[in-house]
Amino acid sequence: MLLGSGTIADYLRQVLVGKAWIREAHPIILSNSEPEPDIAIVKLPRSKYFQNHPTPQDIFWLIEIADTTLAYDLSKKKEIYALENIQEYWVLNIKKQELTVFTQPENGTYHVQLKLSAGIVKPIAFQDLEISVAKLFEK
Repeated sequence: MLLGSGTIADYLRQVLVGKAWIREAHPIILSNSEPEPDIAIVKLPRSKYFQNHPTPQDIFWLIEIADTTLAYDLSKKKEIYALENIQEYWVLNIKKQELTVFTQPENGTYHVQLKLSAGIVKPIAFQDLEISVAKLFEK
């Protein structure tokens, strides 16, 4: 069974209960496009998105689950999200079981890149939370 966004999203829902809404494969509104990230962690209340998709100001961070899309997720999508000032962007490399975290967007690039294959990650928006890298890759 290939790891899907559902397993990851379910884990994030447990960790972020009452703090954020987890959206799977739904559009977000950017200045020139409406991409559908695999997972978007957005501000509450959930009802805010019944009529409109989230904009960059609503987004805590975005996650792409990369199998066949790794090159695109690490290049074009990263650039698009950085240009829109998305503060944090994660790419889960399924084949290598590696999480890449991008932060500090400026002028179409992220200035900080962190690669993890174990341990914990603390999202910028929720420094009090610890997300297990291993659990992100559980099947």
